[in-house]
Amino acid sequence: MSGSTLKATAAASLSSEAYKERFEWIVSTGQAYGPPDSGYGAEYTKLNLARTRRIARTLRVLPAVETTLRKAPPMTWLVITEPWCGDSAQNLPVLEALAALNPAITLRIALRDSTDIIEDFLTNGGRSIPKLVAFDPATEKILFTWGPRPQGGHSLVMNDKQKPEGERLSKEELAEALHRWYHQNAGVEVQQEIAALVEGIG
Repeated sequence: MSGSTLKATAAASLSSEAYKERFEWIVSTGQAYGPPDSGYGAEYTKLNLARTRRIARTLRVLPAVETTLRKAPPMTWLVITEPWCGDSAQNLPVLEALAALNPAITLRIALRDSTDIIEDFLTNGGRSIPKLVAFDPATEKILFTWGPRPQGGHSLVMNDKQKPEGERLSKEELAEALHRWYHQNAGVEVQQEIAALVEGIG
């Protein structure tokens, strides 16, 4: 682990409500928010907030997924993310809804750019987010990790990257295609993948 333990990092992290308040405050300032030279402008973060609100309002949890989550043992879900992340805008509301099904699940949110915790949970060497780390609050044993996106979205991105350079979508076109996929999938794959991971806990 880099620096603090998982338990200490979770304790120092944000609740869903505190994260939401921070997200709304960032948007209210009208200033660009994101990594240096990333190209994430104020309008993009504002759009992320709108997506988050829409998903939280319209998400329907699958009955089988709900049954699985309600039977889950005590665990802490530490989500490493940032308001500027488009994948987080699509996935975090789903994770929050799943965690809310079971009082034994505590969800905390760590800001990637304010902590070094992401260095222990890289994806193919990258600091991709959102990243969910589920652990036993008593032993700090990691139960599973997930992220940064469900398999369908991941395949879409990887298939484009494997094309010859001249045939690849632009950054904007790829983002549009990915968000269109998220909209059509309506959180189903995220739910199913998390439920499968919970069921797989030994």
